Amino acid sequence: MLQHKFVEFIPEHVEEGILYISIEYCTAIHKCVCGCGNEVVTPLSPTDWELSFDGKTVSLYPSIGNWNFACRSHYWISKSNIEYADRWTTRKIKEGRKSASDAKEKYYSDGEEHTLTTLEKKRGFWSRIFGF
Repeated sequence: MLQHKFVEFIPEHVEEGILYISIEYCTAIHKCVCGCGNEVVTPLSPTDWELSFDGKTVSLYPSIGNWNFACRSHYWISKSNIEYADRWTTRKIKEGRKSASDAKEKYYSDGEEHTLTTLEKKRGFWSRIFGF
């Protein structure tokens, strides 16, 4: 289980077992849950991760795949619990990266100017952050 802390700035020393969340900077960071010690940064945006907060627990969507780390761990953070997922092959990682890249390109090439105002129109700020 991960504890969560809402912070303005990510601390210099990231503790194990804590998910630090900066609403101000739309990012969350934690130490890899496998114990390798690597810091995992998850940007919060319509094309990266979505954070939901139910008043007690936090969840991140989609899963976290640490493909650039030696551990290559893969897991979900769901209601502050860690749920381990299947390891991905190199081919599946490549396909997943391509899919994510295509989704970002499609999102940002739709002809809209993507300011905070237009992002909020797509999905309200607090609903994106807290899952309402």
